[in-house]
Amino acid sequence: MEAIKRIHLGQNGPLVSKLGLGCMRMSSVWGSQAPDEQEAIATIQKALDNGINFLNTGDFYGAGHNELLVGKAIKGRRDDAFISVKFGAIFHNGAWLGLDLRPVAIKNFINYSLVRLGADHIDLYQPCRMDGSVPVEDIIGTIADLIKEGKVRYIGVSEITPGQLRQAHAVYPISALEIGYSLADRQIESELLPVAKELDVAMVAFANTAEGLLTGDMKAPLPPGSYHTHFSRFQGDNLVKNLEKVEVLKDLAVARGVTPTQLAIAWVNAQGEHIMPLVSMSRRTRLPENMAAMAIQLTPEEMNRLNTTFAPGAILGGTYLQR
Repeated sequence: MEAIKRIHLGQNGPLVSKLGLGCMRMSSVWGSQAPDEQEAIATIQKALDNGINFLNTGDFYGAGHNELLVGKAIKGRRDDAFISVKFGAIFHNGAWLGLDLRPVAIKNFINYSLVRLGADHIDLYQPCRMDGSVPVEDIIGTIADLIKEGKVRYIGVSEITPGQLRQAHAVYPISALEIGYSLADRQIESELLPVAKELDVAMVAFANTAEGLLTGDMKAPLPPGSYHTHFSRFQGDNLVKNLEKVEVLKDLAVARGVTPTQLAIAWVNAQGEHIMPLVSMSRRTRLPENMAAMAIQLTPEEMNRLNTTFAPGAILGGTYLQR
């Protein structure tokens, strides 16, 4: 496997791998059965061995299970990992209750996270999103206080508006913005991405395959019970027409001798040196394919065909990314 290059996370920020490891699916999400824990731990360690040091988790993934798992994986090699933690989401019995972004709650969350991770600091700490219930200045100011205490190194934000990003950055330099971004989800290109670039905020891009749409494996209609069916993108004629566009991606992949997933990741990777594809993996067997995707250089012809086929708005229907 080729070595993964490193980029600075924001202006004068730390060096991190250009490919990030999303750990969420290593725990039970949306009622799914949790993958094998030992395999998940081995996947994190193998990723670290191969230079992927950016590990993304959340204190609400699996009700803390995900942080405990990451903590086991990095035990004895904390310095090899750059840990990104999201906070703020409140669940009960798997049901979403809302957000708690009060300063007193943030100060509580951080201590539980540090214990679960077995660490004395978190490298990147970020609210999972903002809903207006607490002023942006209070949220970011509280994390800035945690930096002074030595519990946090850098501040990130996730799934926010351009205005919120400007507000946050005015309080304390924001190092990274975590947001969904793919060929199928390009709505952030008009405003949010330009603001992030202007402020020199790195972008951590998750959902590179648009919840599986771009893997080339999805077929219509979806099986009963699939969580995808909650979203209009995956319903009826929308899914049929969207999968027609995916055929273009599949044809390009066959011509290159790669997978559609690899091309989808390569497209995100090609959008800028400040953009990191964040790829979820729970098995070591996924690492070679995803690392190889980072070495794919799309030709101008391939890029033009992808950008034309998947122009903003070309994919019909929405997902939770279109809130």
